[in-house]
Amino acid sequence: MTVGAGAGSRPDSAERQTTLAVIDMQRVFGDRDSPWFTPRFAEIVGPIQRLVGAFRPRVVFTRFVAPGVPTGAWRRYYELWPFALQPPDARIYELVDEFAGEPGPTVDATTFGKVGDQLSAMVAGGRLILAGVSTDCCVLSTALAAADDGVEVQVVADACAGINDESHAKALDIMRLYSPLVEVISLAEAIGQAARSGAAPSRPSAS
Repeated sequence: MTVGAGAGSRPDSAERQTTLAVIDMQRVFGDRDSPWFTPRFAEIVGPIQRLVGAFRPRVVFTRFVAPGVPTGAWRRYYELWPFALQPPDARIYELVDEFAGEPGPTVDATTFGKVGDQLSAMVAGGRLILAGVSTDCCVLSTALAAADDGVEVQVVADACAGINDESHAKALDIMRLYSPLVEVISLAEAIGQAARSGAAPSRPSAS
């Protein structure tokens, strides 16, 4: 996919659409027996479900997947984490059950950052809201790459989880340094923005 709108044709911020990107809510980060388990993963499932309901249908899910053949520095990375060299359809790379049935598109990437042609085309000059895991890796990498592209980024602090609380907090502090390109907001603020923008109301949860 190609980027839908050039910088010269972007609408005013009041008219921009907001896209929610749910970053890497996958079994490999949520399962307790996984080497990449994120301790507070389960705690952010509920907040992210609320965000998805508030911003639907402008919601995209992302997945981190391993490359078929690692290249460059990634070779060393997968020497450290050989368990992860599995195909994209492996169970470890599935979205967790709470999000597996969502109709929104899913963007797969073999990189920490998820900014690419597909996500850029969806945002197309609008605002990008981020939630998911991990704050100190894929969320951080996505936020900074999007900011470099000139995208207004908001990170929902209480809908993200890091490898531990200290690392989560440090990553949020780093992203705050990129203001006004990147803003760290609360779940309540994000839900309020969705309501003001006229986003679709949340449907009842199946859980």
